[in-house]
Amino acid sequence: MKMQLPYLYFTFILCTISFKAPVMRCQNVTCNSTDLRALINFSSCIESGIDGWDISSSGCCSWNGVTCDNSTTSSKRVVKLELARKGLRGSICKSFEGLDELRILNLSANFLTGYLNPYHFSLQKLEVIDMSNNDFYGQLLRGDDLPSLWYVDLSMNRFSGSIDATYCSMSPLIEVLNLANNYLIGEVSESFVKCSSLQHLFLNGNQISGTFPKSLLQLRDLHTLKLQENLFTGSLNGGIGNLSKLVKLDLSFNRFNGFLPDVFDQLRTLEHFSARSNKFSGQLPKSLVNSQSLLTLDLENNSFTGLIDLNCSAMIQLTTLNLASNNFHDLVANSLSSCQGLNSLNLSHNHLRGGLQFAFKNRQSMRYLSLSNTGLVNFTSALATLQYCENLTMLDLSLNFQNEELPTDMSLQFRNLKELFISNCQLRGSIPSWLSSCSNLQVLDLSQNHMGGSIPYWIGTFKYLLYLNLSSNSLTGEIPEGLTELPSLTDMNISLERFATKIWSSIPSLDLSYNMLTGHIPPSTGNLRKLHILNLKYNSLSGPIPGSLSRMTSLETLDLSHNKLSGEIPDTLGELIFLSTFNVSYNQLHGEVPERGQLATFLCTSFIGNPGLTCGWDAYSPPAQTPPPPTPVVFPSDKMTIMGWPFVFGVPTGFVITVGFCFVTGWIFPKPEKRKVSEIRIGR
Repeated sequence: MKMQLPYLYFTFILCTISFKAPVMRCQNVTCNSTDLRALINFSSCIESGIDGWDISSSGCCSWNGVTCDNSTTSSKRVVKLELARKGLRGSICKSFEGLDELRILNLSANFLTGYLNPYHFSLQKLEVIDMSNNDFYGQLLRGDDLPSLWYVDLSMNRFSGSIDATYCSMSPLIEVLNLANNYLIGEVSESFVKCSSLQHLFLNGNQISGTFPKSLLQLRDLHTLKLQENLFTGSLNGGIGNLSKLVKLDLSFNRFNGFLPDVFDQLRTLEHFSARSNKFSGQLPKSLVNSQSLLTLDLENNSFTGLIDLNCSAMIQLTTLNLASNNFHDLVANSLSSCQGLNSLNLSHNHLRGGLQFAFKNRQSMRYLSLSNTGLVNFTSALATLQYCENLTMLDLSLNFQNEELPTDMSLQFRNLKELFISNCQLRGSIPSWLSSCSNLQVLDLSQNHMGGSIPYWIGTFKYLLYLNLSSNSLTGEIPEGLTELPSLTDMNISLERFATKIWSSIPSLDLSYNMLTGHIPPSTGNLRKLHILNLKYNSLSGPIPGSLSRMTSLETLDLSHNKLSGEIPDTLGELIFLSTFNVSYNQLHGEVPERGQLATFLCTSFIGNPGLTCGWDAYSPPAQTPPPPTPVVFPSDKMTIMGWPFVFGVPTGFVITVGFCFVTGWIFPKPEKRKVSEIRIGR
């Protein structure tokens, strides 16, 4: 018996710990019967049910996404319902009326649909409602009987009709109103003057028209105003200067025109201003180019004229400047020399003319620089200046330096460069050796020039190269074996963070088309398992198509047309399951086109121009085959034997002692305490 006493003591401790938590949890999760009924009504219209909800239980406070208050009563009230990104499908067909203590309602990023009935949301204490990123339609949810509401997000749905400020008249505390990316039309209602507490307004991504809404000029507490991607017209009202607390202002992708008002000296907290893709014209206002608060300025694709003359001594916060696609005719000497924090500059598609100014020298902060199509000359001098921007990672000099000679100075150094674009310049010479020192290159575009000679072997040593475009040149010789051993396209994992900045160039690609390359396609090309696009058309390549190309498991586009390839088409290419574009036309291939896998999905036009090749089917696209579901893997479980006489005797004894102790001490059912009151505020 002495041997069993330690077992009994140990069992008592285990039971004490294990029984306290479930009983306490059972008490904590019991919720008000009215709240329970409202939640059950809501779930009845959710097609697949809600994970973690047991509607047969009264303990709704433990349900997934449900939060109750901190009261110690046996019937708790639901204060939060947060079911974002739960994959919910269905509609809201029942009222939330019973949840009269609800503060936060978040059903965002689901697949809910249907019309939102205002009656379903008549909750006096509701402060936050987020129904964004669903498929709701019809008129906007009105703000009736929502006096406590301060945050509304109905963005990314299919709401239509006109836009008014019902929320503001019924909810004087409204601070955040997000109606972006819907189908709202018409002009902004004058009733927005009632939104006196509004701080963040998002109307972007709709079809709202009219001139700049005068009612918004009265909202003196606005911090964020986003009107981009609408149909606004007319000039920008000078009254915008009244919004002295603005931090972000985005007017992009509208039809605004005329001059920018010279009122930016009144916007002393403005950090981000974008008016790209409008019809603004004239010179940049002095108050704008002297702003001491701006971090980013984006005026791309307008009709601004005159000189680019920034007062960087005043614009000490400026980090990003985009003036591309305008009619600026020159850059004032040294106007950018004191913008020490500037790390992103896009002046492309202007008329800067002449050589690259000394202002770019020793710009240690510069990382992104685009000067494409600006009329620059003297390529050698430009590179000699830009190499002192030691942290430069993206450089675009395309459509400049027409018919100049490629510099061969081996002293040029761009060690941190990741993306280099020197396309469509008609440059002469061979691929320069100084590029071999750019060991961090991910993207290299030298297309549409007059480069001759062979492809240097050292291009295959670039560890991170994902995109190489040498098309439309006069390159000769064979494809070097080293090019088929690029580490980032063979065995290395390609992480999204290493993808290039320019979207169109971020797809792993190798484009050697429109050259004069000869020899065979190296069988080792099949090593490029991460490559998505391989374009070798319009060369003089000969020999067979290597069957090893079937190892390029990520390949989507393969174009070998207009060469001198011979032999049969390897049927193993049908194993390329992602292949969507395939062209071997105008070669010297023979035999029958394999009807295997993806090869059977291409039209006969992909194979024309091969006199000895037979295309044995009509143009068609067979239905996709649905693969069988994977067989579930069942892992054996190890079993542990814990039963024994001490355990059999100790468990009942410990249970009786524990439960008796809990009832006597009041540990399970504690005495009522005063209810704690806590405010619910998110993001404040």
